[in-house]
Amino acid sequence: MFSFQSKKIYLFMFMGIQLVVIALLSREAYQKSVTYFIHILRKDKASIPTGRNQTSTAVVANGGDVYANLSRLSKAHSQGENLTYCPKTSPLIVGRINVRIHSNFTMQEVQRKNPLVVRGGRYRPPDCEARHRTAIIIPYRDREHHLKVLLYFLHPFLQRQQLNYGFYVIHQAGNYTFNRAKLMNVGFREAMKEEDWDCLFFHDVDLIPEDDRNTYVCDVNPKHVSVAIDRNNYKPTYKKAFGGVTALSPLHYQKINGFPNNYWGWGGEDDDIAKRVSRAGMSISRPSLKVGRYKMINHTRDKGNDVNINRFNMLEKTHQTWKQDGMNTVESRVISREYHPLYTNITVDIDTKAGLPPPPPPPKATTMADQIQHHG
Repeated sequence: MFSFQSKKIYLFMFMGIQLVVIALLSREAYQKSVTYFIHILRKDKASIPTGRNQTSTAVVANGGDVYANLSRLSKAHSQGENLTYCPKTSPLIVGRINVRIHSNFTMQEVQRKNPLVVRGGRYRPPDCEARHRTAIIIPYRDREHHLKVLLYFLHPFLQRQQLNYGFYVIHQAGNYTFNRAKLMNVGFREAMKEEDWDCLFFHDVDLIPEDDRNTYVCDVNPKHVSVAIDRNNYKPTYKKAFGGVTALSPLHYQKINGFPNNYWGWGGEDDDIAKRVSRAGMSISRPSLKVGRYKMINHTRDKGNDVNINRFNMLEKTHQTWKQDGMNTVESRVISREYHPLYTNITVDIDTKAGLPPPPPPPKATTMADQIQHHG
């Protein structure tokens, strides 16, 4: 039999060992192991299969391949119209994704890795009825590499969330000054012609999400999604930021009269949109900094997208202009609509900046006859 004094000593030793273990687990080197066990215990947040797939799924939870877990999907859509709704929280969601940006793959390889994506970049879950229908609107010009990388990561990312979704690349024709907000207005209009989407994500082509708990569905209020970008050390830029990746429902979009059409060049339109949200009596929702993480593809500013030097003066007048300039005044001409395997490409002519004439045509090469006539 142990004496009372011996029991007391063993109790203190046991408590000391527990304190040491807790201290070790709190160290960064042990955080991945802790995360793995949390995912096992919290079955309502993630489904960790047993057997051969257990290791690969655990890797995804700690920052693994975005295509992991998709092998669990049926390779064909279920027949009939009596599908049950997908779970409110997708069992395919596991958290952090390891985003390694490279270019040693082709668009055809991305297509092969996403066999359930159909013409025009459309997808719906094969074995349940999606609870949400989300359109991805991408303002675009001459960024083929960025588009390929975005599609590589974002298609499986959205499939893990069990969404009914579609990709719309809104391609500005010509080499005139870029107008991101006006392209997004056109994207909203053209996407809603095809489907009664309940949420639209306006998505810069160079931002890749890093956590699939960052769900691409709309909130009660307009949502700023890309709150933590690696270029900014995953810290928010400023309190009212509303750029990069944003989400609005059709009702939100109507309330703010869409986006401004008169911001030509880089900068200003995001702040104008944030002001419109406030003017319409709404607030901006955001995911946490741990979930709303994005990696930016490094690049230099595009030609034709110089800084808009008038943006601050324009922002001072938003309270006067937001009801007169927006979705109710957008003008454009669709040049072509092409249904690619992974996205719908809509090339549009959105005209040029007001008062800015088209660039002059290149000088015509002169011939010997022209020179003789000129000097005659």
